[in-house]
Amino acid sequence: MAVKGRFAPSPSGRMHLGNLFSFLLAWLSARHEGGSLVLRIEDLDPVRCLPSHAWQLMEDLEWLGLNWDEGGDTASYWQSSRSHLYAAAFAALEAKGLTYPCFCSRIQRLNEAPHVHQVSPSCPCAGLTPEEVAAHRLEKTPSHRLRVPHKTISFTDGLQGSYSQDLATECGDFPIRRSDGAWAYQLAVVVDDAAMGVTQVVRGRDLLSSTPRQLWLYEALGLPAPEFYHVPLLLAPDGRRLAKRDADLDMGALRRRYSPAELLGLLAQMAGQRPSAAPVSALELAKTFDWVKVPREDISVTPELLT
Repeated sequence: MAVKGRFAPSPSGRMHLGNLFSFLLAWLSARHEGGSLVLRIEDLDPVRCLPSHAWQLMEDLEWLGLNWDEGGDTASYWQSSRSHLYAAAFAALEAKGLTYPCFCSRIQRLNEAPHVHQVSPSCPCAGLTPEEVAAHRLEKTPSHRLRVPHKTISFTDGLQGSYSQDLATECGDFPIRRSDGAWAYQLAVVVDDAAMGVTQVVRGRDLLSSTPRQLWLYEALGLPAPEFYHVPLLLAPDGRRLAKRDADLDMGALRRRYSPAELLGLLAQMAGQRPSAAPVSALELAKTFDWVKVPREDISVTPELLT
């Protein structure tokens, strides 16, 4: 089966070097195999995600010569226009008795972001009676969680190797819809990757622990799961992740300092594909791309890059 990869950015700010590193690896992996790529705009959060950021992101990718075959400016590939699909998946899970309303506080839910690794305690809302749920609804609009079984989910990541997680003890029931009606990342990404025929997901290793949850959702919804490659994060010299909110090496600064070929050369060296940061084109890199050469551990950028 032909490889179909994807890049699924959240347009909450300008793309930075770490975002670009993940997308380049996704692009190279698919193109090396003669496959295709989807560009999906993950704008689930209407407050933080702005259309202007999405347009800028697409322009930055075009400047680099990293193209895609589906999505981008096509409205149906923006998550803000796909709520009906998430609602249908939610209804299917609800019909199986796998969801329940949750009245926990926002502070509790903040610890369940996709990139956070803490284990959530059992949700007390799982055992509420219909009468108790009705009483709580008079005071508060609930979010909704997915029940997980006492089951170990195991898979082999294309870069990180074998990974297992006991859903009940290492994850717990997790949110799939927020109290304001917004759909959670875990549900939306599963529905979208399946609907778009994605066969290969390349993303940061901070999302490795999310994968068992998503595999459980694929199983519960009867959907085919893709293969996964979780790539290293780029870190500042002090050990923190590069982040949009800090404007760390964002594309505005990078485009002032590098040509497309120079920037791709720098990333290729970080990805273990080239011995030096000599300028190179994306098409040249795709010819010789090899996952075996990609580092597994996070990569610290040099202080000079942050100057």
